[in-house]
Amino acid sequence: MMERRDFLLGAACLAGAAGGVALKPHHEVKLLKSGKVADLVPAKFGDWTSEDVGDPYAINGPGTLSAKLYNELITRQYVNEKAQAAVLMLLAYGGKQSDELQLHRPEVCYPAFGYALVRNEPVSLPVGKGVTIPARRLAAVQDDRHESIIYWSRMGEALPQTGPQQRAARLEIGLKGIVPDGILCRFSTAGDDLDRSWASINGFVADLLGAIAVDKRNVLIGDQRANALRQA
Repeated sequence: MMERRDFLLGAACLAGAAGGVALKPHHEVKLLKSGKVADLVPAKFGDWTSEDVGDPYAINGPGTLSAKLYNELITRQYVNEKAQAAVLMLLAYGGKQSDELQLHRPEVCYPAFGYALVRNEPVSLPVGKGVTIPARRLAAVQDDRHESIIYWSRMGEALPQTGPQQRAARLEIGLKGIVPDGILCRFSTAGDDLDRSWASINGFVADLLGAIAVDKRNVLIGDQRANALRQA
């Protein structure tokens, strides 16, 4: 016969299991309501034209971790002949950001591919009158190749600038029972003139957001900044 103590322990275990299920985030909230990210971002705008290219730092083949992390991966090389500038854009969209599946951060990925980071710092990226994006900029070197990178990541409405901020945002969102979508927006250009490269990327990003439909910008930068940019 089951002892009263064993019964109470069993009941407590069942209650704990039920509580764990209840606390596990389950409500999906996506800023990308329909369609694809690739359709939101124009292939040509202003003086910029593009072509789809591959990216060695975001392999998305079948069965890879990136394939599990990202539902959609867009890699385009934009060229501005007038300004003699070229920017590589990578947008990596994940429909579910959870404990198991989180956005990659370039400051981790670039060293994994043999690059040394000579600059790695947070930056407030101006994209409109009084509107900035909390981003990160990197300078990476491998042999005689120099790359300047600016990127940001969106997890729900959060735009964390560091790994710890990303983990904290995931925890805060998860405690609300929400499974958000997320996107990594990475822009890079080759060359060892950092000031010129970063300025080129800054201008490109501002032009890009200006070319995206007003009601779709939130997919890249969240509702708060998309609304602020609309009013700017």
